[in-house]
Amino acid sequence: MSNFVPMKEKLLGKDLEEMREAAIACGLKAFVGNQLCDWLYVKRIRSFDEMTNIAKASREKLAAKYELGIREPAGKAVSSDGTTKYLFPVSCVHGGGVEDSYVEAVMIPDEDRRTLCVSSQAGCKMGCRFCMTGRQGFHGNLSAADILNQFLSIDEPCSLTNTVFMGMGEPLDNYDQVSRVIRVLTAPWGFGWSPKRVTLSTIGVLPKLKEYLDGQKCHLAVSLHDPFGEERFSIMPVQKAYPIRDVVQLIKQYDFTGQRRVSFEYTMFAGFNDSLRHAQELLRLLGKLECRVNLIRFHKIPDFPYECASDKAMEHFRDYLNNNGITCTIRSSRGEDILAACGMLAGRHSQQ
Repeated sequence: MSNFVPMKEKLLGKDLEEMREAAIACGLKAFVGNQLCDWLYVKRIRSFDEMTNIAKASREKLAAKYELGIREPAGKAVSSDGTTKYLFPVSCVHGGGVEDSYVEAVMIPDEDRRTLCVSSQAGCKMGCRFCMTGRQGFHGNLSAADILNQFLSIDEPCSLTNTVFMGMGEPLDNYDQVSRVIRVLTAPWGFGWSPKRVTLSTIGVLPKLKEYLDGQKCHLAVSLHDPFGEERFSIMPVQKAYPIRDVVQLIKQYDFTGQRRVSFEYTMFAGFNDSLRHAQELLRLLGKLECRVNLIRFHKIPDFPYECASDKAMEHFRDYLNNNGITCTIRSSRGEDILAACGMLAGRHSQQ
């Protein structure tokens, strides 16, 4: 006789209509789906027992068929600057099967802001040479439930003010699930956030980038890192499939003169992409696009030949762009002592 117990379907990640359908599937009234959204996304409870306006018998029916999808962190580390990195267990879809793995999410406090940097994949397919996540290969896409769990299972979920899809993975390579998460974050039956509180970071996966720009009102951050195609290709293989000039040309077709913003992330490597020549080419590439360039300090990783550019080189680069009409800032490095800074997220992976 088989001991197989089928996995329960997760409620986390469902939209309002799907929650109503889940309630009906348990023989309950459709309005219970509204209550489920309120408890899970607004009140952010962690068990069926906390849903006090739903009858106990109804909660038992729901629990027999579904699970919430809440999973506690497997660990956390706190930086000297207040940044907190969480390690989350996930079950990733990969190669037609499911792989148990771990991803990291980072909560960054900054005065009255609390920004969560979330992961959308375990590992990454893109293989950027300067990124620890890219070094580990691809272990699978996260479900909407596992992405949203990063919001709900940190220590203070209700204190978050912003989020960036800038953790492990390429969000546009798992856009079906990421777009579902964005819907939950911005819907009135969900978190109720303004789209301006959400930023998606991408290296420029063109087909899905257009879908994102057409379908969302959230901010966009593009990992650029070098304006010269051949140089960029040497550290970012995606340049071959989706050249940065094509990415920028697409972005220029959209209006970023209002509240919606586009920024370009530029990690600076000494002697590689930190010269006046690069600043001039970046100026030509971005042209009259209303945007911001964020200069990022590189955090040394094994087997990568470059060091971080000097403070002086970064300041000269910043000043040149600012003096020529492009807003440019040097981003503060956060969480480096706990390996939580840009490009340092790794997680853990285990094949089952």
